[in-house]
Amino acid sequence: MPSTIKGPAIFLAQFAGDQAPFNSFKSICKWAASLGYKGVQVPTWDGRLIDLKKAAASKTYCDELKGTAAEFGLEITELSTHLQGQLVAVNPVYDEAFDAFAPKEVQGNPKARQAWACDQVKLAAAASKHLGLISHVSFTGALCWPYLYSWPPRPAGMIDEGFSELARRWKPLLDAMDENGVDVGFEIHPGEDVMDGITFEMFLEKLKGHKRCQINYDPSHFVLQQLDYLDFIDIYHERICAFHVKDAEFNPNGRQGVYSGFQNWTQRAGRFRSLGDGQVDFSGIFSKLSQYNYKSWAVLEWECCLKSSDQGAAEGAPFIASHIIQTTGKAFDDFAAGEGVNTAQIKRMLGI
Repeated sequence: MPSTIKGPAIFLAQFAGDQAPFNSFKSICKWAASLGYKGVQVPTWDGRLIDLKKAAASKTYCDELKGTAAEFGLEITELSTHLQGQLVAVNPVYDEAFDAFAPKEVQGNPKARQAWACDQVKLAAAASKHLGLISHVSFTGALCWPYLYSWPPRPAGMIDEGFSELARRWKPLLDAMDENGVDVGFEIHPGEDVMDGITFEMFLEKLKGHKRCQINYDPSHFVLQQLDYLDFIDIYHERICAFHVKDAEFNPNGRQGVYSGFQNWTQRAGRFRSLGDGQVDFSGIFSKLSQYNYKSWAVLEWECCLKSSDQGAAEGAPFIASHIIQTTGKAFDDFAAGEGVNTAQIKRMLGI
């Protein structure tokens, strides 16, 4: 029997800030609940919302976090290490750009920064177990991304070596997640080496099919790549453990296409939009995920180049709620069917 998707939930990363109600876990939970959300996805790099080291060491602290969420009728859906995961693998061309994701004491020191990031992911594994969570969301990071385009020609073996190294770095982290009973949903995302279905397969092959290597499904990134995001569910549904509900649009013209010509977000052919303002077929997505028995959360990730975050968040909860399919436990034509299996009747009807 298909499962009903849980939700609506909201990823707190784009909303956390220094002003109330976004500056503490309790106040942001109260805000999310007031908009109709039932779950919150927590960015572990934001100390205003969670102390990751404390969460990894103390189940009591995690019980308090869960209690704070429950006070407002919320559940914690997953922890996120998107920024730390990005730092597990960084091509040197991006060292300075990504240094801001790490604490000052490891900035300018790629090896120390990588060690810090790996430790963060392991802490998130323990914290997830203390919170009673079975899924986590992250980025893979990227070594090969600067060489995405086929010009200049890449040295033979470069991509294979890059994915081998990416898997080598993630294997012990996925093992740590496995020890804590947690799947890792990698967000398939340009800027990561795992950017589409083929690269996910390449990564998974290098990991020898590691059972904790899963997918955080986000159709917005597929619209911008012109990838068939519904067919993606048909192909990879068994590996989808998390779902970011995010909209996007792609409007190519005679001046720009997929690459969008270095334009800012409002001027790009491919743009992220608030829910309902883009081109994503969410009815099709929710139908397919329900068909394949997706049991977890539908989590709003708000990113829009036009609409305010306040309006996007307020509109997001009812939008997601309206797309969640309350799955049925019986077939619509059960009323016309007989009860049980009547072998004699079947043989008579078949003439055998």
